[in-house]
Amino acid sequence: MPRVTRGFKARRRRNRLLKLAKGYIGGRSRLYKTATETVDRALVYAYRDRRTKKRDFRRLWIARINAGARMNDVNYSTFIGGLKKAGIELDRKVLANMAILDAEAFSKVVQLATAANG
Repeated sequence: MPRVTRGFKARRRRNRLLKLAKGYIGGRSRLYKTATETVDRALVYAYRDRRTKKRDFRRLWIARINAGARMNDVNYSTFIGGLKKAGIELDRKVLANMAILDAEAFSKVVQLATAANG
């Protein structure tokens, strides 16, 4: 029985996968079976870490806001509670950047939050 190499469609499928494996070291970028395993794992990590990234950034912003708030003698939870009561709708990303880049403006926001807290 003659050997069938499957032709154009299969070659296109293999080349598409090997293109995804470009830049991997050794057989991971050249051998179809190894490349398949590596690309599958990489895609799983990419999917998972798109979600993890959001968590990590939120944790970073909270840590920075907390540090800035403590420099103004307030803890994080009191500060955020005061912001809610004062009706100040700044998100954590903006507050974290403000705490790092513009300490004066951040301390004014902290004053408003503590005044609203009572």
